[in-house]
Formats: sequence, structure tokens, C-alpha cells
Amino acid sequence: MPYLTVASDIKELIAKFSESRILWIDTEIADYISNPKLSLIQVLADSKDLTGDATFLLDVLDQPELVKYFIDQIMVNSNIEKVMHNANYDIRFLGNDDAQNVTCTLNMARKIPYYILPLPDRKLKTLVENICNIGYVDKTEQGGDWAKRPLTENQLQYATMDAVYLARVHRHLLEIIDKCYPDPASENLTALGEKYQKIESQWKPLDSEIAEVKERFKAGMMAQKLKDSAYFQLASSITMKVDFMTLAKLTQTQGIELNFPVTLTKEIQKQLGDLITHRSLEVEDIASWRLNSMIKQGRKSTTKKIVPEPETEDLTLLGKRYQEILPEWKLLDSEVEHLKERIKKAMLVQNKSNTSHFKLSSSSILKVDFASLAKLALSVGVELDFMVTLTQYIQRQLGDAINKIDVQIEYITSWRMTAKTVEDEDEEIPF
Repeated sequence: MPYLTVASDIKELIAKFSESRILWIDTEIADYISNPKLSLIQVLADSKDLTGDATFLLDVLDQPELVKYFIDQIMVNSNIEKVMHNANYDIRFLGNDDAQNVTCTLNMARKIPYYILPLPDRKLKTLVENICNIGYVDKTEQGGDWAKRPLTENQLQYATMDAVYLARVHRHLLEIIDKCYPDPASENLTALGEKYQKIESQWKPLDSEIAEVKERFKAGMMAQKLKDSAYFQLASSITMKVDFMTLAKLTQTQGIELNFPVTLTKEIQKQLGDLITHRSLEVEDIASWRLNSMIKQGRKSTTKKIVPEPETEDLTLLGKRYQEILPEWKLLDSEVEHLKERIKKAMLVQNKSNTSHFKLSSSSILKVDFASLAKLALSVGVELDFMVTLTQYIQRQLGDAINKIDVQIEYITSWRMTAKTVEDEDEEIPF
């Protein structure tokens, strides 16, 4: 557990690490609520280390020149694979979008279907305890005072072992992913189709009931004017839309360069006509593949189900039913999606458009940059009639100019229901 505090020693070690092929990296953040800043960078270059002896702790608190050197030598170096857990958080302090060749073990874990890795969440602690055969990981020091010096022995030991745990989790995740995603070229599509057919027969009734329960719960909460219950929270958000030509004229008069992709629907293509081949437009043609089941479905019941009015819906009873069927549905739903993904990849690789269970069809999605389309439409005088969603990015780019758009702005209220019964903190149920 070498703990480095001298700038020259840290720079020398960073230079040495810049020759590595792969590094396991973690960070500790000081004042992470009020004024977050880097306190420690933990680096491990030997995944076989189980004790932390090969983990280096770089004390970079209030030393921005060392952080910049680490970013320049390590983070932007595409020849070095950087493995982190919840990398999106760490790279906020280590180069942001400039960081190259970053592997996130959180994303790796999320890629593994729930039925294969049925854990309540994908936190590092949970993964270490469940897939690395380590009974208990103490994360008390995670919320410690990382701005205070000297750091305690407990803090140093915690920081050291986090990098060790990261490397072990990474290795196990690679093994699990390798097993659950076989080579598509060697997949047995008949066997996969038969397995899918068996699983689907169990999944479909539950999936239908889950969808019904969520819709009824949402309708009941809205009718009863509830934003919170023992099982769900209901929140609204506003989606702003504006006519394309209004936005195009605004960006022209204000000298704003907006660059975001616009999907050319059949209707927009029809409005453009021959202009779609204009030399100023760089149209991106994206192939999209759709997998359709050819498995015959059982006859649906014609018995009409009696459903209470939303105003009188018993939300407690409905919530209990949701809790009751959710665990089995999550397992089956993840397996269904996993099988479909494997079948789709195998059919593409094996160049098959049909099997006894599935049909693979393709379609093209055309995209073009907004700025290019706006300039063309204004220069040739063609009126394109469609709406553009004003995302947070567009609103930031427009700034105060957004207030100059007239009443053509269309406000659409959407509702999102978040399940309290799901332990995974990232899981939401959108409507």
C-alpha cells in the first residue's frame, strides 16, 4: 500500500503507469456534497494483488497540476484501458469527455441479465460480496472526511482495498459475460427458439399483468390526486416542442449554431423531395434490425375483466399484487430479452432472415444535422412542417434567445412513476 504525498514521486509513478496496458482506478472525493474535489487517486496495475500491496495511493488534494498530469498521461491515453466502477462519476474529476478507453464495471454488471445475476443493485459492495465470495465489505469510510489530513489508517486501508475489489469484480464480470454471450456464429438457433418459446409462455401472462397493474396504479393515483404511496411515486415533467421553421429562423437571426441529429421521417422526406440529395446535406443512413416472433400465440380470453374506477381503486391491494408478481416477472423478462438479443445477433452473423421461430427484418433510419437542414430549408424557401423537442441541450444552447420564440411552443406534460418496491436505485417505470 504505497501512499505517495510528494509531488515529484507522484509524477514519477504516473510516468511509469503511462506505459501500462491496463489500470484499475478508483478515487476518493473530499467535500463531495458542498464542494467536491479530488482527494486520492488509487491505482492498481496488477489484478492478481489480493492484499493491496500493489495498490498505489496518490494524494492529490489541492494539487491540480498533478491531476492534470494524471489526465494527460493516463486518462486521455487510448492505449491504456482504465477500469473503474461508476466511471461516469470518477471521470468528472479525471478528464470528463476527454477520457479514452474507459471500462465501467457498473455498466458491465448492468449488461448481465438479471436472471443470471439476480442482485438488488449493481453497487461495488454488492458485487464484491456476491460474486467474489467475500462475506462482508465495510464501506463506512466512503462517507468519511477525505479533506482532512492526515488520513487515518482505516481510510488508507479502505482506499487500498477498493482498488483490489474493483480488479476482482472486473475479472469475475468478464467471466460471466463470456458465458452468457456465446459466439453468435456457433449458436444453435433451433435450440434457442425452443427455449424462448418455453420461457415466453410463462412470461407473457405476467408481463401483461404487470403492464395492467402499472397503468391502473397510475390512473388511480392521478384520479385520487396522490403523488406518493407506499409503492410508487408519481412526478410530472414538461416537454417543450417548437415548430422546426420557428427554431430555424431563430437560430439564423441570433447567429446560433445548433448541432443535433434530426430523424428524417417518411413525412419529412416527402416534404424535402429531391432536396434530400442536396450536396449540403450529409444524410446518415442507419440500418435497424427488428426481430419478430413467429411463434403462434394462444387464444386470448374473451371474458371481460371487471376493473374498478380509478377514483375507487384500492391502491394498497394493487401494490401488494405488484410486489407479489414482480420478482418472477423480473427474472423471466430479463431471460426473454437476453434470448432475443442472442437470437438476433446469431441470425445476423449466420446470415439468416428466417428460422422456425423468428423472422428478421431491416429498415433504414435517416438522420441529418439540424443546422444543415435549417440552412437548406431557409436558403431554398421550403417550409418543413414538423415539431422539434427542446431538449436540455438545445435549451442551454439557445440561452435567453428561447424567450424570443413566439406562442408556437407546445408544452406537453408527461408523467413518470417510480417504484419504491424495486431495490435497484436506478430503476424507474416511465409512462
